[in-house]
Amino acid sequence: MGRPFSAHVERRLRQLFDVSLIAKGAFAATELLSGIAIWLASADWVTRTVRWLTHYEIVEDPGDRVANWLLGLAQGYSVSTQNFWALYLIGHGVVKLVIVAALAFRILWAYPASILVLVGFILYQIERFSLTHAPFLIALTIFDLVVIWLVWHEYQRMKAGPEEP
Repeated sequence: MGRPFSAHVERRLRQLFDVSLIAKGAFAATELLSGIAIWLASADWVTRTVRWLTHYEIVEDPGDRVANWLLGLAQGYSVSTQNFWALYLIGHGVVKLVIVAALAFRILWAYPASILVLVGFILYQIERFSLTHAPFLIALTIFDLVVIWLVWHEYQRMKAGPEEP
């Protein structure tokens, strides 16, 4: 059975797949470390730190949108919010790191599993976008769709067996 792309394109797709794994792994590690940091930082410390960081900006311009937004977030930061974000980021990071590691080691079950996990993340991102309208969520969803296609392509290549000389 012939390959759908030239050897050059296949090599580039493989490189793109590897780069996407590195990006997903780095992002997952950042999520995991952020979750741990959130877990360790008390809500009181977060509020004090944000007040300290925004104090001079608010003195200079009491209507500063960014400083007031950050201050509002910090004041609404409760222990339950802290626990939610810590567990969410830790869980999200661990799941993604396991999937990325399995893909990096070319473990066959990881390909369909990663597609399912990414579809789940995409559905959640779309739901969050409907509430927040954050453009970052659209960018992340587009990136995840590209990664899904790369994973599917690599999975098909892996199932087809070794490359012909």
